[in-house]
Amino acid sequence: MHQIIKEAVALCKTLLRNGYDAYVINAPLQQQLLEKTRRTAVDIACEPDIPTLLKLFPNAATEPEHRALAKLENNGITYLFYPIETSEGAHPELSLLRITPSMTKLMDLHTRLQLRLTGFGSPPPTGDAYDGFDDLKSGVIRLMGLPDETLRHNYLLAIRALRFAANYDAPVEPNTWLAIVRAASRVLDYVALTDIMDEWRKVAAESLYRFVRLLYDAHILQGMIPELAALSCIRQKRDDGEEENVFEHTLDCVKHYPEEDFHYDWLGTMAMLFHDIGKLYTGEFFDGQWTFYQHHRVGAKVTRKILRRLHFHTEDIDLLCHLVNNHMRFHFMLTDRGIRRFKSLDEYPRLIAMARADLRARNGSYTSFNHNMKYLDRAETPEQMLEPLLNGNEIMSETRLAPGPQVGVIRTALLHAQIAGDVTDRQSAIDFVKAYARKSVG
Repeated sequence: MHQIIKEAVALCKTLLRNGYDAYVINAPLQQQLLEKTRRTAVDIACEPDIPTLLKLFPNAATEPEHRALAKLENNGITYLFYPIETSEGAHPELSLLRITPSMTKLMDLHTRLQLRLTGFGSPPPTGDAYDGFDDLKSGVIRLMGLPDETLRHNYLLAIRALRFAANYDAPVEPNTWLAIVRAASRVLDYVALTDIMDEWRKVAAESLYRFVRLLYDAHILQGMIPELAALSCIRQKRDDGEEENVFEHTLDCVKHYPEEDFHYDWLGTMAMLFHDIGKLYTGEFFDGQWTFYQHHRVGAKVTRKILRRLHFHTEDIDLLCHLVNNHMRFHFMLTDRGIRRFKSLDEYPRLIAMARADLRARNGSYTSFNHNMKYLDRAETPEQMLEPLLNGNEIMSETRLAPGPQVGVIRTALLHAQIAGDVTDRQSAIDFVKAYARKSVG
């Protein structure tokens, strides 16, 4: 070991004895630089901030030139102190293979190219969400410096780049995009799911379909939610006869859901994302076509498993599973009783929005949907005000009238009597129609 490295190790031990972590940065590379150049400096990574460093080493001074915390001159040797890489999303080898600005200046072009370096390393993180990105005002999402190296300092930046691209509807710069694709597996290896979901929750509901598409194209979704990505392998027919894969249909639904009165409904849009997840488990090809019976019920169970894995709050899991489980109810032409049962469900306006988005995505028929929307107001009317207690055949049987317009007149009068409260049960309804018929005949 070079003598200067040994001296640096002694300084690190001083820091360690005072309760602060410290180590010589990339010791093998520094050893080579000390042997091949006239360098008399060594770089140290340490935990304390600048004021603490200056207290521990009174002869040290701040050093902004090399983006270091401080510089210490001792016996003709220069020690540069850099902050320890503390980002949770950083590559685990980064602390050992880190390249500082002072090292980079001593490398020839060939060495730089071997190390894939073009600049002077990354500055210490400041906590700003835009750290590591070029100015977004350019209209392009671009990582600073060499994208691969920037990502190695914090793989969470890959998710953040996709979030920016989705929210701002901006393209990702090609080299940045390739770096994200290359790092896809490492993103999932080194970034906590809770951190990924924190970024996901910052995606606007109206931009969610773009974000999920980018996750899929970058091969991150396949590792994070494989059940959702696998929908791309399942085919189904639209109402217009065209064939599509279920994943593309799902993204179309997610796109259409916020278009009406649900622009900021992030949870509802997430429910739309999982509404067909059950088709992966219920799909069956029979008699020349695909069927997905009970996919809504199965999908609710699968959704619960996925959301627990993603660390969603319990109340949010219950809400999303409820929406997935009931998303098919508004697709069928409902009777008055059916409308009443539907309207008694929690979050029924969201279920209507889900049905509308589904129809738009598959170019479906609005016949049942429009019928149900028309009947929604009837659900507010008491049941006895919607249908008379006796139908036409029963009125003719009790009054012995022949079929004709008079039967309809009596039926209408019976309904009005029910609304007024004059008729409350079947027997009073029979008495009413008999009396009305006698009065009409007389």
